[in-house]
Amino acid sequence: MDRKRLTQRFPFLLPMRRAQRKMCFYTGMRFDGCRYAQTIGEKSLSHLLFETDCALYNHNTGFDMIYQENKVFNLKLAAKTLNGLLIRPGETFSFWWLVRHADKDTPYKDGLTVTNGKLTTMSGGGMCQMSNLLFWMFLHTPLTIIQRRGHEVKEFPEPNSDEIKGVDATISEGWIDLKVRNDTDCTYQIWVTLDDEKIIGQVSADKEPQALYKITNGSIQYVRESGGIYEYAQVKRMQVALGTGEIIDCKLLYTNKCKICYPLPESVDIQEENQ
Repeated sequence: MDRKRLTQRFPFLLPMRRAQRKMCFYTGMRFDGCRYAQTIGEKSLSHLLFETDCALYNHNTGFDMIYQENKVFNLKLAAKTLNGLLIRPGETFSFWWLVRHADKDTPYKDGLTVTNGKLTTMSGGGMCQMSNLLFWMFLHTPLTIIQRRGHEVKEFPEPNSDEIKGVDATISEGWIDLKVRNDTDCTYQIWVTLDDEKIIGQVSADKEPQALYKITNGSIQYVRESGGIYEYAQVKRMQVALGTGEIIDCKLLYTNKCKICYPLPESVDIQEENQ
């Protein structure tokens, strides 16, 4: 039997633990030697590198749709702190460095989140949809990913089963951040907007790119282990020459592992752990 954390045994301690973690989290960032991006540009940079969008509402959560509405409300608050952000050469993007005060004037609403391994609701829930979008955008740029963690569990299937798997990025203030560093001589800019149905992300640069990026899955396997079913998804990135379409480079970035907590289609092959 797994040993429970102190906050699992005594939930009333969780707010104090969160406050302690946040204080240590941001104090550490002030002295870690990184130069964090925080300049907002009023005009878009000249070269659009990548644009993407995804559905705002997921009808497969099993929870009341009010929490999807609340999530959209929370995402709009966060987007205000990100829109137009410039990531200059040598600067580091940190999700929490920018979003930490998004609810200063208007409080977050309760949305879905995972706490102590269980899907539940809390103020500010649903913010992972923003970090997922940003990570997907960053994968299509030369920016260096220096901190990213995928979700350990999938509580419900993606709205679109054809989407690339294993390209999510969970965040938890005080514990888990999404960070990328600009090791190039270009300046990059991000924009995030929401309409009635979608959240839309764009990345622009101040110089014309020499190549574009395409993200694909390698092998995807489902394995029964430790009493659960786990998805192993290889994530690959191809560098494609602009104009000719020639593949300059292709490499495996990582293999993402997460536990599947919903029924898979009967057609999915599930391997046993020792196979």
